[in-house]
Amino acid sequence: METAVEGARISLRNDYSEGAHPRLLQALAVASAEINRGYGLDVHSVRAAALIRDRLARDADVHFLAGGTQANLVALAAFLRPHEAVIAPASGHIATHETGAIEAGGHKVLTVATPDGKLSPALIQPCIDGHASEHMVKPRLVYISNTTEWGTVYSAAELHALGTFCRARDLLLYVDGARLGSALTTQDNDVDLALLAAEADAFYIGGTKNGALLGEALVIINPALRADFRHIIKQRGAMLAKGMVVGAQFEALFEDGLYFVLATHANVMAERLRGVLQQAGVPLAVDSPSNQVFPVLPDAVVERLQQRVEFETWERRGDATTVIRLTTSWATPESTIEAFADVLAHIRHERAAE
Repeated sequence: METAVEGARISLRNDYSEGAHPRLLQALAVASAEINRGYGLDVHSVRAAALIRDRLARDADVHFLAGGTQANLVALAAFLRPHEAVIAPASGHIATHETGAIEAGGHKVLTVATPDGKLSPALIQPCIDGHASEHMVKPRLVYISNTTEWGTVYSAAELHALGTFCRARDLLLYVDGARLGSALTTQDNDVDLALLAAEADAFYIGGTKNGALLGEALVIINPALRADFRHIIKQRGAMLAKGMVVGAQFEALFEDGLYFVLATHANVMAERLRGVLQQAGVPLAVDSPSNQVFPVLPDAVVERLQQRVEFETWERRGDATTVIRLTTSWATPESTIEAFADVLAHIRHERAAE
């Protein structure tokens, strides 16, 4: 009989490899059997947008796009004038993993070093002070992610501080929500969509990394940013003729709270994973309460772990240790966590015997 150590590789690489939740596939099957209006004007997209607005408890424009990089690119292209720039954490997705999409669109990304992936007014102010001349780009938009690329989460107080700071300085606050579901369902979270909408000018709700086959819901709160936005979507090649493909999925995610159920499951599995690491005496690079876990392991352990587990190598520290990223998803079963625990214990036993 195959043991967990001898079997197939364990997948903890990301939260978008399992396809889609069955209820979303069923929603797609139903929508596909109908005759739908195109370009996001179908009944499913319209209802999904209304369901999201209900959660916000305020008016907003909601647009459905295919992916996160696309959402960031289209939003910032629409919100910024040619000479205006974005302030982002150095670890921010638009600065590290989007192949320079924002710069290719004509807007400079000004990066700020952060200890945990989160921006604060104190970190942003020096960047503003350093760009006070007409001979330089003008900071206009603050970009944050929730969760961050380090799995950390903004509190209500932190978001309020950022929102207040940005409003006082005529800056826009934009939130990348690729893993927003995880952020909103962490154990000590005190933020909901209504509070986020009260502080941010725009944000998107990630579906791709929370049970959808694909798709993000871009929410524009600030009325000044809404004019002609569909023109920008079309111009940037982001307007889906079969918009119901995304709309029907978000309708299923938000009609009875499935979005939050799936995110909660990913977080619960991550918490169990952290427990396995803690029991093994493995330190974490950052206190991440979300579905991304960042253990610090000896390089020799990482090399052996790669033979049995799929994960991302996040940061090589140069002291014979490496930070890796383990990610749970809406579909991660308990057996995966148990199998990982077995593999880790096996490696520790091997090393102790050497």
